[in-house]
Amino acid sequence: MGRLDGKVAIISGAARGMGEVEARLFAEEGARVVIGDVLDDQGTQVASEIGTGARYVHLDVRDPAHWAATVATAEQEFGPVTVLVNNAGILRFSPIMETPAEQFREVFEVNQLGPLLGMQAVVLSMTGAGGGSIVNISSTNGLAGYPATISYTATKWAVRGMTRTAAMELGPLGIRVNSIHPGGVDTDMLRPSGSGGGIPDRSVLDERFAHLPLRRVGQPIEIARLALFLASDEASYSTGAEFVADGGMLAGPRTDVS
Repeated sequence: MGRLDGKVAIISGAARGMGEVEARLFAEEGARVVIGDVLDDQGTQVASEIGTGARYVHLDVRDPAHWAATVATAEQEFGPVTVLVNNAGILRFSPIMETPAEQFREVFEVNQLGPLLGMQAVVLSMTGAGGGSIVNISSTNGLAGYPATISYTATKWAVRGMTRTAAMELGPLGIRVNSIHPGGVDTDMLRPSGSGGGIPDRSVLDERFAHLPLRRVGQPIEIARLALFLASDEASYSTGAEFVADGGMLAGPRTDVS
């Protein structure tokens, strides 16, 4: 028995990174998964490798019509949607005084508008299924401020508030809504020039996060396991909550005791 047997999940931004690992783990645990992304070649490959329990859909999370088509595909191929992971996100670095309005709008549309549209798109399907679980991927930037991340941080705080509001509105429909707040995770977001990003191996990233209590960077599977818990019936009494997976980042800097 898988922990997600009978579940139908949509995961945005699932062609690579945390979303890809979430899709693979969910499928291993019995879910049928719709992978949404704009990276068509990579997304198609991931779905093919997962097998008959996965489908890839081109999903620009900024477009309500794309969300409607994604839900329709899920329902036609697998049945009513019972899990949504709003995973897609982008990060742009710039100080406040050097942040153009166009950049702020771009980050807002993907990171904040996208999750709103995703939640709106699945409510009817989840209601018809008798309920479901929405997992919004926020960040430690949704719990604390960080320099040169004004647009990203603004959206991740917004996702936190949207999650709480949605939990209150959708709870009576049997829909749970929670947020995950990862710290640094070893994905392309930390390797901005693409796969590898000029960083030769994980040890270099671990050194960058050596000030944390756990003294290392996070791995995508560690976030995926948390998403799996929230998607499953094991989290049946959790809604409107914030789940942090940050290696102790928000606990404070590492202090060595002699």
